[in-house]
Amino acid sequence: MGWGEGSRRTGLHAAAAMSAGQLPAAVLLWWIVTTSGTDGYGAGYGGALLGLLCVLLFAPLVLPVLGLLHAVLHPLPAVALARRLPGPEWARHLVGAGALGTAWAVPVCLLGDRSFPATAAALSALGVLPVLALTCVRRRARRTGRAWGTWGIWFRSALASAALFVLALTGALAATAAGLIEEYEPPELTAGQLAGVWRGEDGAVLRLLPGGRAVATGLPAQGPYDASSTRDFVVCAGAGTWHLVREGDDARRDEVRVRFGGSCGQETAWTIGGTADAPELFVLFGDPDAGDLRILIHD
Repeated sequence: MGWGEGSRRTGLHAAAAMSAGQLPAAVLLWWIVTTSGTDGYGAGYGGALLGLLCVLLFAPLVLPVLGLLHAVLHPLPAVALARRLPGPEWARHLVGAGALGTAWAVPVCLLGDRSFPATAAALSALGVLPVLALTCVRRRARRTGRAWGTWGIWFRSALASAALFVLALTGALAATAAGLIEEYEPPELTAGQLAGVWRGEDGAVLRLLPGGRAVATGLPAQGPYDASSTRDFVVCAGAGTWHLVREGDDARRDEVRVRFGGSCGQETAWTIGGTADAPELFVLFGDPDAGDLRILIHD
């Protein structure tokens, strides 16, 4: 049979369905790559679980739209480009997907500070499965004279999506266990390295002086317990004390504990983060999943 209007519509559904089906696994891999080796600043998993729940609830509505948009911008133009190339159909389609992915990497990199080779490779990879799905559907229609229906295509895409997500998650867990995925390691700083000026947002300044003295200006700190208070911290200024606490074999991290007088009388534990070259102190006030994160950077 010819590749008529009905078959072209089937090809569009195949590209869109596979584009949508690969997105959950692609997002998971993107999240792993972008967060690997970075500091989570002590945040809990509640926010991530809530986000995952929202994704699961709205995915059936959002993914088909994103899949259709991707199909129109990448796989379908790649297939059109492939008609001008020599070689087997599947190979031509892969070359077209790579060419379109590389082309789309140019504006993406111009809009942000990204690596062009990595961006081109990632965008090209997003076109591989959709063009192969389109090739498969097209070949089957030619061989049997009958194309898959819309629901059949999207149902198979849902099964493939679940399999891809499980495969990506299993691979990530295995890579983590094997040490292939970098885990964040906070720096181990001495009291001498911690001494100096630390600055944060809203004009917060913490001066850690040798000998255990501290001076603060506009520094957020743990306030006295007050059941009626709606704030998780108070803003402090003045003189106080500080000391370094090493947790040793404990799972917790090294901390700088600072105490001031008056309404700032409670001790505030600033956790050491960042890197050895760019150290940070941070504290998370309130809910571990959605608290107020404050970060100080060493001058």
